[in-house]
Amino acid sequence: MTKRKRGGAEPAGIRLADDPADVEIVSSERAFEGAVWNVRRDEFRFNGDVIRREYVDHTGAVAILAMDDDGRVLLIKQYRHPVRTRDWEIPAGLLDIDAEDPLAAAKRELAEEADLLAEQWNVLAEFYTSPGGSDEAIRVYLARGLSAAPHAFAREAEEADMELRWVELDDLVDAVLARTVQNPSLVIAALAAQAARGRSWATLGPPDEPWPRHPKLGDRVGA
Repeated sequence: MTKRKRGGAEPAGIRLADDPADVEIVSSERAFEGAVWNVRRDEFRFNGDVIRREYVDHTGAVAILAMDDDGRVLLIKQYRHPVRTRDWEIPAGLLDIDAEDPLAAAKRELAEEADLLAEQWNVLAEFYTSPGGSDEAIRVYLARGLSAAPHAFAREAEEADMELRWVELDDLVDAVLARTVQNPSLVIAALAAQAARGRSWATLGPPDEPWPRHPKLGDRVGA
């Protein structure tokens, strides 16, 4: 029998993984309807109790770490009203088109936000943005083999004055570790890319890899 190390650490070689839970939903209703997202109120049974929780009912999203042939990453800066900040981000967008495949959405967002196309796509990372208060799931793609889109896209609202900049991956990671950039997709993508590059990109997934942990898409992705 493998013994657990002191301090609760897992033995070497143990693969960590989240466990999906199948709970009984007693009731579910839309508590608030917003312009972009809704708030849902659920009652569910857990450990013998009926628990009520409200959370942001989210479509999910994709984000793209676009890397050129010199290993530089494309960043965009735009205004985000809830935090009153023009933050550095990577191209990203909602999965708000019915039945749109996440890879197709990523290609669309890269073209619309950065006027770029990519020949090579891989899954870099996946995460829940705030699992205690939202069911938003984000898949981050690594896009390489970049070229200019055939035409530039018109941008409006917060995207109208976006700033684009190419940054060395190591410089981006330095900014993450210095805590001078805060966007979660950027932070996770930068650290994942640096780790993946250090392993000769062996951790990358195929672009059509199934996404079973997305609350709404499930196994439809990659099917």
